Parts: sequence; C-alpha cells; structure tokens
Amino acid sequence: MMVLYSGNTCPFSQRCRFVLFEKGMDFEIRDIDLYHKPEDINVMNPYGEVPILVERDLVLYESNIINEYIDERFPHPQLMPPDPVERARARLTLFNLEREIFVHVKTLEDRNSTEEQREAARQKIRDSLVGLAPVVAKRKYLNGDEFSMLDIALAPLLWRLSYYGIELPPAAMPVQKYAERVFSRPAFIEALTPSERVMRK
Repeated sequence: MMVLYSGNTCPFSQRCRFVLFEKGMDFEIRDIDLYHKPEDINVMNPYGEVPILVERDLVLYESNIINEYIDERFPHPQLMPPDPVERARARLTLFNLEREIFVHVKTLEDRNSTEEQREAARQKIRDSLVGLAPVVAKRKYLNGDEFSMLDIALAPLLWRLSYYGIELPPAAMPVQKYAERVFSRPAFIEALTPSERVMRK
C-alpha cells in the first residue's frame, strides 16, 4: 500500500492527496507536523520536506514527481495526456507553474520571509493569475475540457488566496469561476484536511 507523508497545511502535500482521492485507490496518509518533523523525514527526503510517497522500497519526494508516478501506476482516470507531445506540453506547463507562481507560494509559506518579500510575492501571484484569466475564460479546465494534473497543481494556491492575503481584481473573475469548478470535485473536498477547510472564507 502507498503511504503519503503529508503536511496538513502544506499546499504541495494537498496536490498529492487530491490525486490519490481522484484515483480512488487504497492508500494511507500520515500527517506530519512541519515544525516538529520526525527524524525519518530527513532520511527519506534529504531536503527534509513533505510530501513523501513510500511504496515498498520506492521513496519519492516533490509533488509533481509523486503525482506523475501515481498517474502512471494507476492510469484510471488518466490525469496526464496520453499523447507524448501533449504530455510534454503539460510537463512544461507544470514546470512554468513552479517557476512563475509556486516559487512565490514558497515565500508566503516561509516563516522567515519579511513582509516586504511577502507583499512582492503576493503581487507576482496576483499578476500571474490575472494572466491566466483569458485562458480559463475559454476552457473548462487548464488543458481544455478534460480535468488534468495541471488543475491539481494549481488548486491548492487558488484555495488559499484569502489565507495568503491575495485579492484578485475583477479582471481575474474567470479564474475565480474556474477555481469553483475544481473545488466542486468530490476528490478535492475529500482531500482537504480540517486545517485546510478553514483557510478559505
């Protein structure tokens, strides 16, 4: 059985929980206190971070790598495109999300960030989401009509906007509507921890 070591407020762990519930498979989630981590976390992941997925002698970390492994191991429903060209494009989008948006999420999650750094991060995230508005205005999901790994990658941030102190302008209304479509999925709701449920006003 797969075991996911997960932070109950960690947006990257939430991605992996979301995938596991979408797949509807047997798994175990072990909640980790991010500020009082057990020593074996550093043994499993040299960076001392969650999420970590363990299956028999396989140990994986980094949410997008974990999620692709789960998707390949349990292909129904498929969350990455089956076509190699489309799959490569999806991976590139995931990479861009990390570089352009989630690097700033890490700043907001870091207790050592200054308020100046946090405000700069909020502005960068706000600008990026406004830039996404025309894309999701024309599509049901990021990759078209089919729900995919791209939506899973972005969902934890969209859920935490008010928690992070990010208010989107009217121009980003399509992003808000898109977020509601993702949040209405049963697997998204199931994957929320009690701590995450209270993050959204």
